Order: sequence, then C-alpha cells, then structure tokens
Amino acid sequence: MQLVTEDNITELAARRWSSAHDPRTAELMSALVRHLHAFAREVRLSETEWMAAMRWLTETGQISDEKREEFILASDVLGLSMLVVQMNHAFDAKATPATVLGPFHIDGSPEKEFGGDMSDGLPGAPLYITGTVTGLDGSPVGGAVLDVWQADEEGAYESQIPGIDEARLRAKYTTRADGSYCLRTIAPKGYSIPMDGPVGELIGGTDISHYRPAHVHFLINAAGYEPLITHLFQEGAEYLDSDVVFGTKQELVVTFEPREAGPTPDGGHSDGPWIEARYDFVLQPA
Repeated sequence: MQLVTEDNITELAARRWSSAHDPRTAELMSALVRHLHAFAREVRLSETEWMAAMRWLTETGQISDEKREEFILASDVLGLSMLVVQMNHAFDAKATPATVLGPFHIDGSPEKEFGGDMSDGLPGAPLYITGTVTGLDGSPVGGAVLDVWQADEEGAYESQIPGIDEARLRAKYTTRADGSYCLRTIAPKGYSIPMDGPVGELIGGTDISHYRPAHVHFLINAAGYEPLITHLFQEGAEYLDSDVVFGTKQELVVTFEPREAGPTPDGGHSDGPWIEARYDFVLQPA
C-alpha cells in the first residue's frame, strides 16, 4: 500500500505525471505539479482559499466564449502572456518587436484595398496609418498581409457589443510590391479591460490600473518571414507607463500628426482635419 504524506505527495504526483506518453507533456506536467505544490506550501494554502480558486477558474471558463477569451485576459494581466512572447520571439534588434495578441482578435476580417476605411463611418477623428514592410536588410516585402483591429471610441471591441455580427473596426490590408501600405481608421483611445468578469473582480481588489493606452493591433504574415503580432501606441497617450497587460514598448510608440483638410496618403482628399501616423514594420526572416 502506498502511504501518502505531506512530505511525499509531490514526488508521487510528479512521478505519476511523468508517465505521459508524449515526452514534452511528461516534462510540462511533472514540472507543473512541483511548482503548484511549492506555491501551496509557500503560502500555506487553506481549503477555503483553494475552493475560492476553483470557483474563480470555473467562472472564468463560464464567461468565455468564441468572442471573449477570459483566460487569455487573465494570462495578460499576470504578465504571463508577455513573458511567453519575449521567450518565443527573440527577434533581431532591427526587427519590430512583438507584443501580446490580446483576447479580442477574430479570424476572417474583410480585405480592404490600399487606403481602405475600416471604420466604415464610425464616429472618431480620421486616422491614416502609412508606412512600409521590409526585411532586416531593408528589402521591401510585397504581398504581406496586415490584419488590423482596434477598439471604438467607447473602448469596446466588436466582440464585446451584443448583436454585432458584421466586421467592425477590423480589416486586412496587403502591401504593394514596394512594401508600402496605407489604412484608414479612427484615432484609438485608451480603455479599460473588461471589469465585469472574474479577472476584473480580482483586479478590483488591488491598486493596479485596469487601463490600456491608446493603440491599434497588427498581425502581419508574409511568406519567408516570422509572423509578427504587435501594437502601435499613440505618443503621449495616458497609461503608457502602466499598461495593464505589460504590452507597451518604446519602439512601438508613434507620433500622431494632426493634418488640415486636403490631400490624404491614399491619393484622396479630406474635407476636414485628419491625423497621420507613420510606421515602418521590419520582419524577422523565418
């Protein structure tokens, strides 16, 4: 008979999980057991606290669906998402740095032409983002696909708005042969992460800021290059130094230049004031 004690339970459980048929699963699970047990011992976890944690995890799963990833949000605010990004995307110093994907990316965004408006008339200051996509050596990357998405003026993403099924403030743009791109949207604003779920409840009991600085998301794919998940942040925006998901990087902070009515980067014309931001993405070879 195997007698289980506080002293041997960790080794017994880790040894059992090391029997997983896949070697990597065996490594991951046995290490997870050891770290979980070490945490419980360090804080002398009570049964009441253990039950509270189980309920929190259950509620996190219950509020998640195909449009809301509460577990990703939890990973983001704990800094785990950015740690994994940093460990897995050690790009060349010349390459554009990666950040978190976030919980609100949706597959299947509509394709837009050069300068196409992904805001589709939503309220907000018109913003044109232009630039190039190149390799480390400066060679243009034509045919790169920029999957772009952002929140609206109220800080809400499409997936957070009940009854919205069509694409909203998201689109895909393809670079020209010279690597150039141009997209039109509205100027983003800083916003609070969702505070109506388990993650928000947890943060509500702390002094942690639950806001993100104004930004636009990018997922860039091009043949022969590593995929790039990143943001562009507005220079001077609030919360740059306290981003709740630890996603801000100086290299991604961009000046938003106000422009008067007149010609726009897509070859068109604006009857009123607009804003221009320029950023040149540099991709890491695969």
